[in-house]
Amino acid sequence: MGKKQNLKVLIVLTSHDQLGDTGAKTGFWIEEFAAPYYVMAEAGVDLTLASPKGGKPPVDPKSALPEFQTEATKRFDEDKELQFKLEHTLVLNQIKEDEYDAIFYPGGHGPLWDLANDSDSIALIEAFWRHGKPVAAVCHAPGIFRFVKDAHGVPLVKDKNVTGFSNTEEEAVQLTQVVPFLVEDELKKLGGRYSKGADWSNHVVIDGSLITGQNPQSSEDTARELLSLLMK
Repeated sequence: MGKKQNLKVLIVLTSHDQLGDTGAKTGFWIEEFAAPYYVMAEAGVDLTLASPKGGKPPVDPKSALPEFQTEATKRFDEDKELQFKLEHTLVLNQIKEDEYDAIFYPGGHGPLWDLANDSDSIALIEAFWRHGKPVAAVCHAPGIFRFVKDAHGVPLVKDKNVTGFSNTEEEAVQLTQVVPFLVEDELKKLGGRYSKGADWSNHVVIDGSLITGQNPQSSEDTARELLSLLMK
């Protein structure tokens, strides 16, 4: 199948760097940005990066630890061009939905504090959804659907098959008491049909134009599923 020309995808990253009141830092998880970025870039997709505050979004320092490195993160570490692009993300409130074919949200704990409550992000997702454009989020990023509604004012994830960072994975990283809400609990509370794979296993769920991935291990396939939707 020939690929469509000039596909444009918006990647939205967190601007939040404080891990609750622990004094520790958070941000976006490198693998969940790098792996999807390269999957889409290699398919010829034109990628735009944005964040609530613009400029350089904070990296979750844990995601730079040796045990979390993958081929994609190693490639990112050497990729001066992408690092430069990342330092100059656009301000979210300047973004217009009609210029893009889909929207993708990498996780990390940061989005639970800012993007989940960000009126620009919420309005953008609602606009993409209204126009039948794919919306994808991985790991903690499905938490950004917390206040997102469909055209009828119903929570976007209600009665939809979804996944996201599981309660058992949050327990494993010992942040259950730190995060403002648990992704799994919130998706269920909103009426989503939540499912999960084993902790740290690749689990991606597609429901129409909505694509969600459970954890960092799911980030590459979440982007592949988004691509296949766009290529249809």
